[in-house]
Amino acid sequence: MAGNERNGLQTQSVEWVKMQLGETAEITSIEPLKGGTSSLLFELTVQENGNVLYYVLRLFHKEDWLKKEPDLAKHEAASLQLAEQAGFSVPHLIAYDETGDGSGMPAVLMTKVAGSVVLQPTNDEKWLDGLAAALAKLHQTRAEDFPYKYFPYNDAFLLEKPTWSKFQNDWMRAFYIVAESRPTAQECFIHRDFHPANVLWGNGEITAIVDWVNACRGPAGIDVGHCRVNLAQMYGISIANDFLAAYQRHAGSSFTYDPYWDLISLTDTLDGSPVVYPGWESFGMKGLSDELMRHRLDDYLLSLLDRFDDF
Repeated sequence: MAGNERNGLQTQSVEWVKMQLGETAEITSIEPLKGGTSSLLFELTVQENGNVLYYVLRLFHKEDWLKKEPDLAKHEAASLQLAEQAGFSVPHLIAYDETGDGSGMPAVLMTKVAGSVVLQPTNDEKWLDGLAAALAKLHQTRAEDFPYKYFPYNDAFLLEKPTWSKFQNDWMRAFYIVAESRPTAQECFIHRDFHPANVLWGNGEITAIVDWVNACRGPAGIDVGHCRVNLAQMYGISIANDFLAAYQRHAGSSFTYDPYWDLISLTDTLDGSPVVYPGWESFGMKGLSDELMRHRLDDYLLSLLDRFDDF
């Protein structure tokens, strides 16, 4: 240990973890985890009664996010519990510190689950089908009593004409559509941040879904739309459309497609000029550029507006 940190983790946080694990547990290593952009993630290796156990500690350090949602740690804890109760392979909640009084920052301590992120699959069709099947299964979970409810990240009335785009008027049309009354949709349990970097794989099969801090009850179309806009940026419109077709196959009559949810998911990504999401690069995605992101978002926008014209 150097100073008041242990491999980037504050002593106060380490001591809090020790209190949660008990006197017989010894933390033997602490390693920062890649891929986290909105929170700090650490993998903890622990020896206890001759066994080696692995945990993940998430620390919420973004003050602007905490100002909007001060109960982030409590939120993820509740989401993990509901997902596990529903039978999904997710990290098991060990403890959480909603305020950060004990751990130094709002914190969630959970088990580490097996698997790794796959962003360059050897079989695109099987990979997409697995993602779609997992999401369709998640949406079978009812969440009437879950206290967290879907809300959009951006207010369409406040969005300004994107000067980076070659199709600024089309974006303005999209904003007007999103600002209109939402279509009715049945609520279910949604992950709210479902995309390939939050899904773990092993031996060609999904082993777990992670990063549950945004989970809530809301329309299934929000999860589908969020994954589609990520796929469109990473791989192009064709892959995003293939994912939608796969999801529709698995969801069957329980899902009615409405392009509105795609469009609101797209506008939710806007925060200045589009850039490459750092998490994709940390998991090995090569060849992406900010210019490509702008081009692909423009293309995806036009494809969605075409869907409205046909709807």
